[in-house]
Amino acid sequence: MKLIRYESDVTRFIRDLREKNPQIAEQQKKNRATWWDRPQDMETWRERAASTVPQPAYVYFPLPKRAPAEPEKDSSGKAQAPTRAP
Repeated sequence: MKLIRYESDVTRFIRDLREKNPQIAEQQKKNRATWWDRPQDMETWRERAASTVPQPAYVYFPLPKRAPAEPEKDSSGKAQAPTRAP
């Protein structure tokens, strides 16, 4: 029994396009060099890495708010008045 492999319409279109236009492969290499294959400035990379802000764990939800600090209690269990810095 002969197996017939499935080939999508898109795959056939791309294959036919490349057969009719063999210069496409060379254009792809040229255009890739234009946008991606560029020399990198490592100093710029280091500056960008140093200036990044750490991302919170839950990006899509607001961070929970901290509960206010409870006032200190003395030995009798009563709350003390807050002290001010001089």
